[in-house]
Amino acid sequence: MDISGVIKNLHPLEIKVLLAYTQKDELTSLKLQKDLDYKEGHANQAFSWLGLKGLVEELSRTPHTFFEITDLGRDFAANGTVEEKVVNFLKDNGAKLLPEIAAGLGLEQKDIGSAFGQLSKEGILAMNAEKKAEYTGKELPARITVTTSLLKKAIAADGTLNQDDLSKEELDVISGLAKKRGAADSPFKMITRETVTYRLCGESDAVTAELKKSGVTGNEIGEVTSKMLESGEWKNGTFRGYNIQIPPARNIPGRINPYVSFLESVKDKLCSLGFQEFDGPLVETEFWNGDALFMPQFHAARDIHDVYRVKNPTHAKSIEEPYLSNVANIHQNGGDSGSRGWDYQFDRDFTRRLILRSQGTVLSAHQLHKAEIPGKYFGIARCFRYDKVDATHLSDFYQTEGIILGEDVNLKTLLGMLEMFAKEIAGAEEVKYIPGYFPFTEPSIEVHIKHPKLGWFELGGSGIFRPEVTKAMGIDVPVLAWGIGIDRMALMALGLNDLRELFCEDIEKVRLRKAKF
Repeated sequence: MDISGVIKNLHPLEIKVLLAYTQKDELTSLKLQKDLDYKEGHANQAFSWLGLKGLVEELSRTPHTFFEITDLGRDFAANGTVEEKVVNFLKDNGAKLLPEIAAGLGLEQKDIGSAFGQLSKEGILAMNAEKKAEYTGKELPARITVTTSLLKKAIAADGTLNQDDLSKEELDVISGLAKKRGAADSPFKMITRETVTYRLCGESDAVTAELKKSGVTGNEIGEVTSKMLESGEWKNGTFRGYNIQIPPARNIPGRINPYVSFLESVKDKLCSLGFQEFDGPLVETEFWNGDALFMPQFHAARDIHDVYRVKNPTHAKSIEEPYLSNVANIHQNGGDSGSRGWDYQFDRDFTRRLILRSQGTVLSAHQLHKAEIPGKYFGIARCFRYDKVDATHLSDFYQTEGIILGEDVNLKTLLGMLEMFAKEIAGAEEVKYIPGYFPFTEPSIEVHIKHPKLGWFELGGSGIFRPEVTKAMGIDVPVLAWGIGIDRMALMALGLNDLRELFCEDIEKVRLRKAKF
């Protein structure tokens, strides 16, 4: 080993370790933090660098389990557990129905039900003939006292308890209170960590001897600060060596992300063809996202696994009239569309439910009742839909959505637009059209393109809006509509093989992308 070469490449963190210990010492991150005043990250970095140079070796790994108190646990510590609250409430108010307990304590009924179930098994609570919960007078079980003790102990210990410091009784209780994942509804989160033990090895003794001989301490000045210049401190210090052969950092000018440039190019193309751009909110109602598009409320696409629902608030206050009544009538009996509708009772509460926009066509639904005739409109919509992420699918994605209204538009006009998207924007050489089905268009067409690596895949869907969609919005002329996956067009235009590359964290890869247009 070239000792002098090794010394030149040693960091002060490594030097201090080599000078402080010998090959007989067992080293851990905690020991370096205590002896050398290192931070945990510094200690781990020193071990990593020394290991790469063959100057340290790993001796053992010892797992340790810790229990970290959660926000819920802190609330329990301050205000009592749910079980304690239920027992105290019944002591003060007598027998009550479970919903009454939940309302009285301001808690969710499922939490009250869980607490009652456990306490009734232990004989603390019972259900009387009136189906009311009542306190039996029996003392609270030891586990509740232990739980309270554990919560207070965790707070006193900065929120974390070491398994090794707990008694068998405490371990039995806390094992039922802690979760490894999804611990928001548990008072403790279980965390497993490892203590790794190292030992100096190899040529470390020779390197240490050379360090001492050369007078290197690890405290050499690596950077001159304004404070040092003002005080003159730099004059009495020694400086770290520098390799002047190392090339300087590249000065790279910034530029627009290629995918953003691609999106702008699509907008420019459509605007040059006379289209007006429209937009809308990410959070939509079931009405505009599906009902206004003649999608029955029992359609499979309404399943909770296909759309993301908003937790709070759950529903919009109202839906604009007369469009709500028009759409409801068309769903129930066809209204004035000439259709029989879907023949079911339209749910006016369900239609107000808030969700994340799952398709770009919702923008067209919004635009129909205020569109000019003839008219051409488009939007680039970010959509959210539960999906398995792979090379051609993402759980949130972009669509370019558009409509053309007019007496003279027809299927040939639509096919011309699809060809423009596939060939001029996506850059595909092979294109095919396949009959499709969408509840809101007839006829319906899917456009597919052939990727050099991924093969054939769907670019998007299109068709002519059904009268059930247009009549409800006061439109009596044909309306062409399409929803094209703009992310998928970018695969071809940017020469990529995976949609996930559009959002790559590797800046160098991003810089190398170059659009074909």
